[in-house]
Amino acid sequence: MDILFIENFRLPVSVGVYPREKAAPQTVEFSLQIGVSTCKAGASDELHDTINYAEVVDYLKARLAEGHFNLLESLAEFVAGVLIKRYGARRARVSVAKIGAMQGVGRVGVVIERSAEGIA
Repeated sequence: MDILFIENFRLPVSVGVYPREKAAPQTVEFSLQIGVSTCKAGASDELHDTINYAEVVDYLKARLAEGHFNLLESLAEFVAGVLIKRYGARRARVSVAKIGAMQGVGRVGVVIERSAEGIA
């Protein structure tokens, strides 16, 4: 299996359980590894034979602007589900981190790995 990746993708996202976190979006950094075969795209040199990075980024920007997540874990699960269900990834590794969420700490976050077999 091959890996397409989108790294250091930052978005303002409404995430957190504390009132100050619910009051305004926070900067969240995503790094995505998308497990998919790239054989067809490698042979055809055609964008429609692979996952379009720009489409993934635009879709996530739009969807994540719509709601609120209490936990980074649920945000990561949502993103992994999008990659697998919407874009046909066989596996997804999703890293999600809040930037500067705690004084003296650069980043806090979670990394999950999911497969198409484990997502309903």
